[in-house]
Amino acid sequence: MSLHHTINYLEMPVRDIQSTKDFFSQVFGWEFVDYGPEYSCFLNAGITGGFYLSTQDFTLAKGSPLLVIYSNELAQSLQKVTDAGGTISQPIFEFPGGRRFHFLDPNGNEYAIWSE
Repeated sequence: MSLHHTINYLEMPVRDIQSTKDFFSQVFGWEFVDYGPEYSCFLNAGITGGFYLSTQDFTLAKGSPLLVIYSNELAQSLQKVTDAGGTISQPIFEFPGGRRFHFLDPNGNEYAIWSE
């Protein structure tokens, strides 16, 4: 059930649908439903959304919002990101409320992972 005035879906550009699905499945265990060759919906991510084929990417330097993913084991998540082909763009650092790091997925899109 969708709740009035809440964010309930997120769409992000990617250069390669299959490598994106492989990366997010390997690192986070997300599942996917394809809607043609240029769109894939992700599930089990805390919010439902989709990846669409595009030549664009998103980073904080370009003024994009930062998608932040929670982890119980920050160092383990960092290792999984690098093992799956992600690039650490900002190593683990502390901030009020926890610690986090930023990474680029294989498309060059920037995300963060945080923990208490």
